[in-house]
Amino acid sequence: MIIEGCSNANTSPDAAWKQRLRRNLLRWFDKHARPMPWRDRPTPYHVWVSEVMLQQTQVATVVPYFERFIARFPDAASLAAADEGEVLRLWEGLGYYRRARQLHQAARHIVERHDGKFPDDREAIHALPGVGRYTAGAILSIAFGRRAPILEANTKRVLGRLLAYRGAPESTAGQQLLWRFAEDVLPRNNVGAFNQALMELGSEVCAPRNPKCSSCPVASLCPTRSAGLQDQIPPPKRKPAYESVTEAAVIIRRRGRLYLRQRGDDERWAGLWDFPRFSVPSGNGRPSHAALVHGVSETTGLTVNATQYITTLKHGVTRFRITLHCYEAKHVAGRVRDARWLRPSELENYPLSVTGRKISRFAL
Repeated sequence: MIIEGCSNANTSPDAAWKQRLRRNLLRWFDKHARPMPWRDRPTPYHVWVSEVMLQQTQVATVVPYFERFIARFPDAASLAAADEGEVLRLWEGLGYYRRARQLHQAARHIVERHDGKFPDDREAIHALPGVGRYTAGAILSIAFGRRAPILEANTKRVLGRLLAYRGAPESTAGQQLLWRFAEDVLPRNNVGAFNQALMELGSEVCAPRNPKCSSCPVASLCPTRSAGLQDQIPPPKRKPAYESVTEAAVIIRRRGRLYLRQRGDDERWAGLWDFPRFSVPSGNGRPSHAALVHGVSETTGLTVNATQYITTLKHGVTRFRITLHCYEAKHVAGRVRDARWLRPSELENYPLSVTGRKISRFAL
């Protein structure tokens, strides 16, 4: 049953319903908003950095990264002037490193085309590398007070339930409907607070499963709650099919130094530095010495011997579940290409993936 002015998922609720939604949500947010460092000073730069960091990442994880990042790069000019390696080092462990590289590129864009001042024009913000409709809407509404909608994982769920929309939020029809609704319910004033309240509600109350409807400030307006469809709206996502992959990583030593190469734009963790790693045949056992020597040669052009097993790490990257066998080896011949020989103490200054950092501890 659809209630209180929301007759079906393709019809916007009436004006009275929307007014109650705005009032209830803003009052709730005023009392229950979590303290976050980017909310203390919602400058365009702070909002932008926080929103990029928060993509597919929990708030609790982001807070210390944000504080360190802003302490080192307080504005777009300082970020633009930095070396990409330093940016990635500060981002290390946060994942999705393409975000950091695009943030760095966008900062240079701001310096080169806007004299270091964050643009306040919708089209100019959209033109920044890595900034899509959601991020632009967050910046425009929170930092500039513009009437710009937002739609991300939490708000999709909240708005979908407020419409009792049974379709998939990620579908084309679902996206179009929810973006229209997100814009339609915006207040004339306090737009930034309203958008943040929607996100906060989705994060803290309107959970994907077992939502805290008894604590929800807009429960009386929710047709999904009225119909008892919380477990069906939004529909459960299909579980992704994971692919098992076996790889090897090798610490190569030469006269007290270690081989490290920078990963290319077409590789995982582009821009990060890494020990040579490559695919090896899957199976119950570890790769043979011959397979390791061949893999190192194909990856680096170097010849090694005396391979020694260190440990095995298991981790996931997107749809892959990776078993990573880690080894040490001695350099015999060959010159490096697009790589460096580093002292073990220098590894701390280079951005590595999570597994790369774990491997580096065995190299010290």
